[in-house]
Amino acid sequence: MISVDVTLLMHIINMIVLMFVLNAILYKPVLGILEKRARKISSLNDEVVKFEQDARQRQLELDNKMREASGKAKKALDGARAQAQAIGAEKLAAIRSESDSLKAQELAAMRTQVEAARKELREDTAAFAQAMAGKILGRSVDA
Repeated sequence: MISVDVTLLMHIINMIVLMFVLNAILYKPVLGILEKRARKISSLNDEVVKFEQDARQRQLELDNKMREASGKAKKALDGARAQAQAIGAEKLAAIRSESDSLKAQELAAMRTQVEAARKELREDTAAFAQAMAGKILGRSVDA
């Protein structure tokens, strides 16, 4: 059985004193540390959000610059390709005109040779025909 006497009063006073002492020595410092930690975590979270926003913004800027650079490079490449095609077309046209003129010269020279050969054959045809007729008939044929 519990007896109510002075020791009970001493225990109650002892518990109250212990509660104040523990509150002053243990609970308040721990709660202060937890509060500082919560503030630090909150500030770090705010900084993380800010850094993520900055990173997104910089990524967008980088993407825009890359698109612009890609567009400029494509335009430069297209310009160089068009210029190369134009130069190639000019050279090809020059080569074609040169080959056409050489072809015309060769054809003219061949025509001249053919005409000379025809003229020579026409002149020699009568003599050739007489010689052949003489060989076929076995006697000389004078016309």
